[in-house]
Amino acid sequence: VVEEIREMVDNDLGFQQAPLMCYSRTKTLLFISNDKKVIGCLIAEHIQWGYRVIEEKVPEISSENEKVIFERQKAWCCSTSPEPAICGISRIWVFSMMRRKKIASRMIECLRGLYLRAAMSQPSGLQVGLGKFLSGNYE
Repeated sequence: VVEEIREMVDNDLGFQQAPLMCYSRTKTLLFISNDKKVIGCLIAEHIQWGYRVIEEKVPEISSENEKVIFERQKAWCCSTSPEPAICGISRIWVFSMMRRKKIASRMIECLRGLYLRAAMSQPSGLQVGLGKFLSGNYE
């Protein structure tokens, strides 16, 4: 069942279908609604090193809509200097009708209970913003 959920998450996020390499180093957290439906999924893996995302300067944008479009379309770059980390978030997904309800934040808080420090792998613009918000790191 978890593999079927991961395939659906990958499809919704636009990830290429590829099996996870090492299940023993992977944790999958599912957020289950009161009516017993999966509305959130977080897939994390044990890592030793992570690379900090380098923030691109935001151009002068007047409307909120233009800012959202810019965040979704810009390229993300990472530092070439590895930093110690113990957990990498490979995927984080929330059912579209349930977004903006702090479900992703609650899954990350649960993950924090399992690990001390998290670093996101393959971050999307939304994931970078979420990571900054949760870590309080606005460098």
